[in-house]
Amino acid sequence: RAALDRATVLLSMTKGGKRIDNVWGSRGGQQSVKHLAKEIDMLLREYLLSGDVLEAERCLQELEVPHFHHELVYEAVVMVLESTGEKTFKMILDLLTSLWKSSVITMDQMKRGYERVYCEIPDINLDVPHSYSVLERFVEECFQAGIISKPLRDLCPSR
Repeated sequence: RAALDRATVLLSMTKGGKRIDNVWGSRGGQQSVKHLAKEIDMLLREYLLSGDVLEAERCLQELEVPHFHHELVYEAVVMVLESTGEKTFKMILDLLTSLWKSSVITMDQMKRGYERVYCEIPDINLDVPHSYSVLERFVEECFQAGIISKPLRDLCPSR
């Protein structure tokens, strides 16, 4: 009876599904990659609308997948490449800098995210013709901000 009462309370709460996920332990590594990628994409889009770095950091930590933070780095850089204005460029740079300085994203995860972009840039360039030059500029800004290493900067493909 106690378990049923507890379940009723959890289901009736706002965001009950999320609370049940926490209770039953289906958070973090138990979630599908597709679901996590969608969550990270929504997190980045929400950040670009709100500009709230602390909220984005909180949401990323709530996902409980530090081994998957490279996905955020990858998606963030791709958003910069696909954007047309300076606003996205600056906001993503600020977000990555903040996540780096707060140690939410580790050096390894940052490196993996950038390496994924480097591997995918020929395909990205088919859809976004100016992507190589934007990537070079963004990578240089990230290096200047101290969030990527010189060897990682030097791996950046150029045309």
